[in-house]
Amino acid sequence: MTVKPFGVQIIQGLQHWAILQQQQGFGTINLSGTWSSLTDVIADQACIYARVVKEDGSGAVIPWMRCAMGDADTWSMSMKGIPTGGLYRIETCLRLDEQQPMELATRGDMVHHLAVGDIWVIGGQSNATGYGRGAVYDPPEMGVHLLRHNGKWDLATHPFNESTQSVQMLNGEPVNPGHSPYLAFAKLIKSETGTPIGLLQTALGGSPLERWNPGEIGDLYRNMMDVIQSSGGKVKGMLWYQGCSDCDTLNAPTYYDRFASMVDHWRKDMENDELPVLTVQLNRYAGYADGEEGNRCWGKVREAQRLAAMQIKHVYVVPSLDSPLSDIIHNSPAGNLLIGGRLARAALAELYGKLVSHRAPNVIKAELGSRTSEGNQTVVLEFENVTGELFAIGPGESVFAIDDEKGLEAIAHWRIVNNNQVELILPRPIEGDAVVHGAYEANPTAFPILDTGTHMPMLAFYGVKII
Repeated sequence: MTVKPFGVQIIQGLQHWAILQQQQGFGTINLSGTWSSLTDVIADQACIYARVVKEDGSGAVIPWMRCAMGDADTWSMSMKGIPTGGLYRIETCLRLDEQQPMELATRGDMVHHLAVGDIWVIGGQSNATGYGRGAVYDPPEMGVHLLRHNGKWDLATHPFNESTQSVQMLNGEPVNPGHSPYLAFAKLIKSETGTPIGLLQTALGGSPLERWNPGEIGDLYRNMMDVIQSSGGKVKGMLWYQGCSDCDTLNAPTYYDRFASMVDHWRKDMENDELPVLTVQLNRYAGYADGEEGNRCWGKVREAQRLAAMQIKHVYVVPSLDSPLSDIIHNSPAGNLLIGGRLARAALAELYGKLVSHRAPNVIKAELGSRTSEGNQTVVLEFENVTGELFAIGPGESVFAIDDEKGLEAIAHWRIVNNNQVELILPRPIEGDAVVHGAYEANPTAFPILDTGTHMPMLAFYGVKII
């Protein structure tokens, strides 16, 4: 026998596990639905009430509030001033008249495990999707939630981009994905700030920049905007990890301009001129075997990522060259924990007001130095963002190269001087205009110089002019 629903039904509003984007520390919940009673009731005496309570049992955040009654047994409610935090539960009830005690009111629908916090959007290709293989301890945590492919909020657990019952197959992966860097990112922010974090996974393995740029193909951009709208339309920022599919002679030279255009479109369409974008500079491609022209393309994309963080406001970058791999191109779970932590520290420092060292060593000058006692010409590189001192884990590694009118020349001998400088000892004199590259190849060393203060490696660079 089918029992007819009675009491209060929530037809429109938040899902279980949803994260609501806070605005100036508070959130607003809009609900609407229908109601019915098992007994005859005078319609103009019936009232719907709703409240928000803490799920830890410590009481109400928003006390019982009377909802607006509409035509044909409908109701609606807007609850404002819900503080950042959670987890919360929404409760509703039907009060048949004003004399009825609230404890004896007719049942109503509830929504569980809600929070008010910050929503971050994940975009890019496979290392943003998460393809880490192997075991690592990275458990879920209440207050870190994920909008899954099926359009429903859930506790965030790996793999993020699996497509069971998907309603967004445009970014469905062709194989089962694995471990992602962004659970670690979200948990560290929540730990340091107490802010619940929601994640929207819109990345797709192998996707080139043109699919994210509305000025080009833009289909994944439109898919991303649909997902954002489905979660309420407001987000804290973007988590972007992409570029491998643009490391070719056609796309690498224009990567910076197209990335800048994409960010500009995002900010206009999200009505936020200061929308933060946290990026990851490309890691190594261990299976690369396509020659020097391709190496230069990888260098140009990494340089574009470095320059974007220097020249576009509210764009930030973290290095990944020291991250271990699961295969020839995908970061391992251990590497993802490393990258997620770096991104979180960048967000904590730049967006949450925490005093955290988060910037990687970054070359700011390359100039001719004095000759060695053997008569070799030198070039001195100066780095910013060195909180300790530069340190060479692999002092014999091939990290740097010069490029002049005579061609490309790898630097076999170099040394660290004055804490934040590297002296390159050139095998021959420079001829004409010259530039210097650092860890620019598709598969550069995994042991570039690092800062002993943060233990982050330098950002790779390409084409820095020698003065």
